[in-house]
Amino acid sequence: MNIAIIFAGGVGKRMGKTDKPKQFMEIYGKPIIIHTLEVFEKNKNIDGIIVASKEEWIGYLEDLLKQYNIKKVVKVVPGGETGQMSIFNGIKCAHEMYDDNSTIVLIHDGVRPFINDELIDTNIENVKEKGSSISCVFSTETEVLIDQDKNIKNVIKRDESLIAKAPQSFYLKDVYETHIKAQKDGLTDSIDTCTLMNQYGKPLSVVLTDYDNIKITTIKDIALAESIYKRRNNL
Repeated sequence: MNIAIIFAGGVGKRMGKTDKPKQFMEIYGKPIIIHTLEVFEKNKNIDGIIVASKEEWIGYLEDLLKQYNIKKVVKVVPGGETGQMSIFNGIKCAHEMYDDNSTIVLIHDGVRPFINDELIDTNIENVKEKGSSISCVFSTETEVLIDQDKNIKNVIKRDESLIAKAPQSFYLKDVYETHIKAQKDGLTDSIDTCTLMNQYGKPLSVVLTDYDNIKITTIKDIALAESIYKRRNNL
């Protein structure tokens, strides 16, 4: 089984004052999260979708799923207090529903709509071959490491530097066990799943994505997303 876990539990504080969370804001008349879900819905290799949503917006999301005929969503679960815990709620749901040993989970942001079938399929195949798959792009600018006083400790070679995006994909068994260990160790706010897996020494494999695969976080990203959508759809 190949299960997409979509986390959409944020409130979008960096988006500024809005009447709804960023995942429900619209691009060309359609909510961002629906753009995202439709890609997984149409992919022939995805068997089911679990969404972690801000609890008070679950009813609103379920209405959207009906409106846009999204049928592969098998469960909408409440998000957690942090991004890590929202992801875990989705992983835990998958653990309860599917066989841990054979199931692959593709963990993805609800506000990252510009993925495609090729990226989804490549993630799945890469997990089968190497046990994990982190979608990345090469850095286009020089990255530096700093200390706590914001002094530069090291300048990273650009051709050795990648930026992690999503999906981030794993066997369900591996990622579930790592999340459980992290919680026992008091870790509940890791920035993303590949960071958490790396902390516990799990091998991570890369697949390349493209620069359109943005995460919509600020109001400026809405304008960028509309531009990407227009170009990709020849509008």
